[in-house]
Amino acid sequence: MSLEGPVAEAATRHRSFWLDEALATEPPSTTVLSGRHRFDVAIVGGGFCGLWTAINLVSREPTLRVAIVERDICGGGASGRNAGYVLSLWARFPAMAAFMGEEEALRMARASADSVAEIGAFCAAHGIDAEYENNGWLWGATCERHLGAWSAVADRLSRFQSYPFREMDGAAIAARWGLDGYAGGAFDAAAGAVQPAKLVRGLARRAREMGVAIFERSPMTELHRGNPPRVATSGGEIVADSVVLAMNAWSVGLPEFRRSLLIAAAEAAVSAPIPGILARMGFAKGPVVTDSRIMVGNLRPTAGGRLEFGKGGGHVARAGRVGPRFEGTPPRLALLLEETRQASSQLRGLEVAQSWVGPIDRSAETVPMFGALPGAERVFYGCGFSGNGVGPTHLAGKILASLVLGARDAWSSSGLVRPPSQLFPGEPVRAIGARLVLGAVARKDRLEHANRPVDRLTRRLAAFAPAALTPPKN
Repeated sequence: MSLEGPVAEAATRHRSFWLDEALATEPPSTTVLSGRHRFDVAIVGGGFCGLWTAINLVSREPTLRVAIVERDICGGGASGRNAGYVLSLWARFPAMAAFMGEEEALRMARASADSVAEIGAFCAAHGIDAEYENNGWLWGATCERHLGAWSAVADRLSRFQSYPFREMDGAAIAARWGLDGYAGGAFDAAAGAVQPAKLVRGLARRAREMGVAIFERSPMTELHRGNPPRVATSGGEIVADSVVLAMNAWSVGLPEFRRSLLIAAAEAAVSAPIPGILARMGFAKGPVVTDSRIMVGNLRPTAGGRLEFGKGGGHVARAGRVGPRFEGTPPRLALLLEETRQASSQLRGLEVAQSWVGPIDRSAETVPMFGALPGAERVFYGCGFSGNGVGPTHLAGKILASLVLGARDAWSSSGLVRPPSQLFPGEPVRAIGARLVLGAVARKDRLEHANRPVDRLTRRLAAFAPAALTPPKN
């Protein structure tokens, strides 16, 4: 079948700060797919998910011939544009328990927590300077109305003697990290952070060292689902025993995911170096931070003494097309900067040095999905990371490797292995609904931060937004 729209197009060249920094020390040396080739496994997508899958496959079966085709360069998509938060799935426990049961949700959450430490250990073992830090994650509340957004998750986990979060009041947060704009929060000490583009480029280097063939600037134009399946690009073709689709938001170009994924924009920026301010705040080695808005805002220090900050949910893709609105300068840059300045009185003079936009592939369940395409038992997929992919893609590599190898183990039987859900509405309902819902979310947020009542219609419309974490309890 042919792919629709921008799934089959080469990426633009508006890069994130992360990727610019990574490429400054490691200029890309690309190999473009040309001619017809035969491999055991072909992976479409050279981001975290595809690379972890390739590394797991060759680690388990060293004789496997594995190839990756990537539309841009490794890290050109979501893996090089995200905030670099290395989080577990603990905050998604209620969402997972709803469709896989509590026992399996606990197993997956614990496995995802293990991945946080395993990513750091992998970087250390293979000389990947991804600036891995294990300084934790603060899930904060930027107004009184958002206090306790984490309580339902924490209370439910406590029934199983699992306590990943430690609650903190606003005074403690301000004293420790200088973030006096937070009314309170919950702290997960086990979380970490990376320079995401350096991680993805390091994974690509390691994959090549293990014998994986990587073809960059080779966007897939057709997927043939027969036996054996084939992946075609404008310049060549790969015939393989198995194909893995690790395309993140661009998965929406396939009909199975048209109503299984909602593609939303994430907007991000980075400041000029402000090491003195971060040191005075106590935030130079601080945690990664998210707020409790439905469209989550985030901020974090970088290893180079900058502040990276971002916000999700700016706009939604129409008709399964990840188009030019997901590139370039964030349209809500002024709002993004204003909200970040409010995080601390010491950030009032914060300015933007560089900004970018990227797509997030949200599933209805807010956690990733894996499996074989219906009617194509040798074509596997992994997508729907919902804005939390750096840590869970490590888990994805284990799951997808087991599915490809036909292993009957804890990974192939994971509760995250499931058919595409088809829970989102089709067009034009989705486009119209998205405008109404995004407007209601922004209105609800303004009213809550002003401590004013939220009208019933606004509450009901905002409730349709697929929140990245757990919506505030109000």
